[in-house]
Amino acid sequence: MTMPRVRVRGIYATALTARLLDAGHEVVDASPPIRRRFDAAFGTEPPDVRIETSADRQGVAASGDPDAVEAVRDLLTDAGRDALAWPDPTPPGTVLDGEVTETLGGGAVVRLRVGDGAEGAGAPTGAPEGYLPYGDVDARVETGDPVRVQVRESAAPWTDRRPELSGELRVGGDLVALEPGSGTRVDARSDEAARELSGMLDLLGLEPPEGWRAVWRPPAVDADTEALTAGLDDAVEAAEALRAATGGGEGSGVIEDGDGDGPAGGSALGVLDDRSRLRDAPTAAPNAGVWAWFGRESRFGLDDARRTATATMPGHHRVKAGSSDASAGVDLAESLCDPDPDAAFPFAVVSDAFGPREGDALRIDHGKPDGRLITLGEGTVTGVDADGTVTVEREMTGGGTYDGLGVDREAGDVAETSLKEGRWWYPTTYRGRDGTVSGTYVNVCTPVEVFPDAARYVDLHVDVVKRPDGTVERVDDDELDEAVAAGTVPEPLAEKARSVASALENAL
Repeated sequence: MTMPRVRVRGIYATALTARLLDAGHEVVDASPPIRRRFDAAFGTEPPDVRIETSADRQGVAASGDPDAVEAVRDLLTDAGRDALAWPDPTPPGTVLDGEVTETLGGGAVVRLRVGDGAEGAGAPTGAPEGYLPYGDVDARVETGDPVRVQVRESAAPWTDRRPELSGELRVGGDLVALEPGSGTRVDARSDEAARELSGMLDLLGLEPPEGWRAVWRPPAVDADTEALTAGLDDAVEAAEALRAATGGGEGSGVIEDGDGDGPAGGSALGVLDDRSRLRDAPTAAPNAGVWAWFGRESRFGLDDARRTATATMPGHHRVKAGSSDASAGVDLAESLCDPDPDAAFPFAVVSDAFGPREGDALRIDHGKPDGRLITLGEGTVTGVDADGTVTVEREMTGGGTYDGLGVDREAGDVAETSLKEGRWWYPTTYRGRDGTVSGTYVNVCTPVEVFPDAARYVDLHVDVVKRPDGTVERVDDDELDEAVAAGTVPEPLAEKARSVASALENAL
């Protein structure tokens, strides 16, 4: 296929634009800062794939044409050894059947049917859930109701958010969307721009097909006539494909008008009146999707790519990923001075300004290679060193034994964890109330990042334990081998994990 057109947004936009252009991709609908930083032509045509930063700034989502998404996936994971990617079972635009499992104050939880293997290799297992706001479905929903919904916004697998759903059908891209109804609406930054675009649309005769309303979006204001025409053509083609995929009438869950000419009234999807109409696979999947998580090494690799286009401080993306305040601080620092690219990452400066500081609460966010995130608990920061070492203490509850140590866990025990920024491992030492050491568990992981409110990494399965009697054992190599076979841990990352574990085993 020809190289896909890509639209990029978020804190990784400059770095990814640099890498995309170097790889021969066409970047379209570029933001003003991107246009200033690159000596390149940026088109206004509809993109084949959209890349957007996740809400927590830890990674990106890519969604769009399946071939286009596949073409950019490797570019995302090539950012560094600790860049990991997982297929998205609920990319935006997908129409899915599901069942309401819970009703909440503002909407319903829906268990979605994605079909056997639809999640893709390496994706978290289990049927995904979505959130359907009551205002986005033209009927009352109750627990047990079968529904047909469209994904409006997906959610990263490492977050506790659910994809946002709607009972209203909508298709289209960044220039124009089609939804059930009639007429044309222009969403523009100003009334003058809206009037100008409306006049251009009238002049060109760009009207939506019967039964659909066209919603022209802000980027359409700057698009040329060829792009406007192509955008509407693409939206109409997508709408017809979606109608065909959903059945377009009886038994499909799509509500049509009395003449059968197109969607009518409020909802195009919504509550099904017959459970047998539920399907075990996506009713319509016009888009594919992938989520990519960037670890510390990858963020510094993206710094290098960004530096080819504009001044970039060491740890630019690492700091921006920590918090919105830190992100603004980076922008200010880079606007005031020309950063030294060879300088060390200023961990002490960053922690002094944004945290964590001694006495703060800090979570330990334990990522899994399949994309899930488990919080091991929250402790108190007891020390912060300039070299990037942060010490956290947690008081343990009683019951069970310590994993790998075979020692009973007693109420009042203390776990002391030493987290050093950038290190591929971290130790936790368990002590009883009297100070007696119950053992040390050393977790092998992607390079640790200590953000203001959480330490973050991805666990690489293999670990090393030191028991109270001084014996040292390396554990869970079999789990790492299984993860490599399952495709959740790339072999180069697994080799690094084995090397780190061997060094720890010898050192202890």
